[in-house]
Amino acid sequence: MAVPQYAFDRVPFHLYWRENSSFKETYGGAVDQVLVEGQYLRPITTGPNPAPPCRTVVIFMHPTGVMNLLPMTNAMAAAGIPTLCAASRYPHNDSGLIMEKVAADLGAYVRYAREKLGFEKVVLAGWSGGGSLSLFYQSQAEHPSLTHTPAGDEFDLTRAGLIPADGVMQLAAHVSRAITLTEWIDSSILDESNPNHRDPELDLYGDLIKPPYDQAFLDRYRAAQIARSAKIDAWVQTELEALKRNPRGEMERAFVVHGTMADPRWLDLAVDANDRQGPNWCYMGVPSVVNMSPAGLARYSSLRSWLSQWSFSHSRADGPKCAANISVPVLVIENSADDACTPSHTRRIFDGVGHADKEMQVIQGASHYYMGQPDKMAQSVATCLDWMRRKGFVG
Repeated sequence: MAVPQYAFDRVPFHLYWRENSSFKETYGGAVDQVLVEGQYLRPITTGPNPAPPCRTVVIFMHPTGVMNLLPMTNAMAAAGIPTLCAASRYPHNDSGLIMEKVAADLGAYVRYAREKLGFEKVVLAGWSGGGSLSLFYQSQAEHPSLTHTPAGDEFDLTRAGLIPADGVMQLAAHVSRAITLTEWIDSSILDESNPNHRDPELDLYGDLIKPPYDQAFLDRYRAAQIARSAKIDAWVQTELEALKRNPRGEMERAFVVHGTMADPRWLDLAVDANDRQGPNWCYMGVPSVVNMSPAGLARYSSLRSWLSQWSFSHSRADGPKCAANISVPVLVIENSADDACTPSHTRRIFDGVGHADKEMQVIQGASHYYMGQPDKMAQSVATCLDWMRRKGFVG
């Protein structure tokens, strides 16, 4: 299927509202002010090569990423699909991120698209970490239930007026930030304050353990990852309880999570096998370097953000679980050479959708971002367009 090409305008916009908060968790501005910024990629419908009118908008949103320069968002707009690139209140900084508040931010964009821009239908495009966010949002929009964050702070999504989307696309998506971190976290670290204190029998980057890994080792390693997450949970909850008794009136603490890129799949290509580059490679480069680098996943976190965003046991933004509670059509696209979101994640998302109006497609040879792969990106866009036409979202 050939993908048409149209020019589009890039229209920056921002949304603003007031929201009660017990303390300031983002830098700058008043305590009760929320400001989010987006870009509307608007296909040009006049001139020598006009894009056909479209009453459906696709919204791309990631919990902390800014999507307006992503190849896929621009390709969708160039294909004639109005596209909103939505940034949360935590752009490029997830250290204090609360997933329940990001869901409210996404709700503001959906309302803007319907009530201000006048679109009849909205499709959520969950790219990478935006996958579980879109499923979390849709589940709460259809069946609002949450009134507090995992830390116990009041944040009532049942009264947020979240408007359900009409469809959801999962594009190179993983199951959740919390589960992904747990699968990547370095289980050999025994002391959170001293990452050099390690269990050599679990150290993927030490001298004792080498791939390929047998199932017994993988089971032990995965159990140790979950145990480390639970150990951090316990410390976080103790700290939060101590803060409640703190006479200084302090509300929050920040901390460092060392070692967050030590997943056996990056060193053994037989683990969750696909066509990804490797071994000894992940989407951010050499895993042993990323494992301790400042830009590593979840490197800096607040207590509340850990429970809401990263905790295996406490985070609610679990893609497959949320997918079971939504009723709209779902498209799931797997990139077969993805070195960030591997096949088991795609399958868990697809299997999690609790109704029959779901499809899964695989783009053979495609990497996570389609960097240097314009043909693969065009195939992915064509797959989205075909699905949107068949579901009545575009003519």
